[in-house]
Amino acid sequence: MSLSFAKCFDPTGARLGIPTFPWRCAPEGYATLRQLRAQGLRPGGQPIAGQVLRPRYRRGPLVAYLYREDLAKPVRPMTSRKWGALALAMLARRTCPQCGLDAGYVIPTSLGMCVPCAYPDDEQRAA
Repeated sequence: MSLSFAKCFDPTGARLGIPTFPWRCAPEGYATLRQLRAQGLRPGGQPIAGQVLRPRYRRGPLVAYLYREDLAKPVRPMTSRKWGALALAMLARRTCPQCGLDAGYVIPTSLGMCVPCAYPDDEQRAA
């Protein structure tokens, strides 16, 4: 067992407080948030059941928290109100505050306005 593997292996949680496993070595029945979401599940208020550590050179390790799959609950379905709120939020991200038009793309935060408003001279040259 290499030194980095040994630092990340604490299945009882005696050393690190919660059960800890090396990267890609989590036992069956545990999943990360992304893995739960891919299965159509959510943690559902359960506490963190463990963690997976990936050591890195000269930096702290990457941490992924594990949840028990048997205690996970199904994802709540989107309601029509949530879909409507999401559509309005996306419209607000596409609306230029300068000219007030829907740009058809998300306004870059670096510009703060649509490209034609940010660079009006470029339109005259192209024409």
